[in-house]
Amino acid sequence: MSEVYITSDHHFGHGGIIDFESRPFADSLQMTEAMIEKWNSVVRPEDKVFHLGDFSFLNLEKTKAIVSRLNGNKTLVLGNHDRGRPRAWWLEAGFDEVSEYPLVYGGFFFLSHEPMYMNKHMPYVNIHGHIHGQKYEGTQYVNVSVEHWDYLPVAFEAIRAMVVQDEQQ
Repeated sequence: MSEVYITSDHHFGHGGIIDFESRPFADSLQMTEAMIEKWNSVVRPEDKVFHLGDFSFLNLEKTKAIVSRLNGNKTLVLGNHDRGRPRAWWLEAGFDEVSEYPLVYGGFFFLSHEPMYMNKHMPYVNIHGHIHGQKYEGTQYVNVSVEHWDYLPVAFEAIRAMVVQDEQQ
């Protein structure tokens, strides 16, 4: 049975992010290879991955080479650094689906790049990226930026379990 994973903010090819977020890599090439290895250590070819934006700063050829090495059926929700390229560019790069807008998953989870405003009385959870090492307080936000998860995609079931546990406390 296939699994669903969610991740964001790989910033492939962006050497500056190593310093900005204190990533443990010598350069962007080492970062790329380590993140591909981490991804493929948990995601199988038959799994589904939602990438919540800021995937690559590289050209089409190099981005396509990375996407082709990553396991899973990949959906990209465009991030602020992805929006300079049209949806068709990302499809040509190898994503199976590309959305310019947040997605609703499982009728309860909003998948977005930037955190969305969530009134504390709303019964929904926002799974997002964008803020990297920062974290929003409360049970309605789950930050899947790679910095929080040891550069691994997060299993949707693990997120659901976290949310249910938080609600029960």
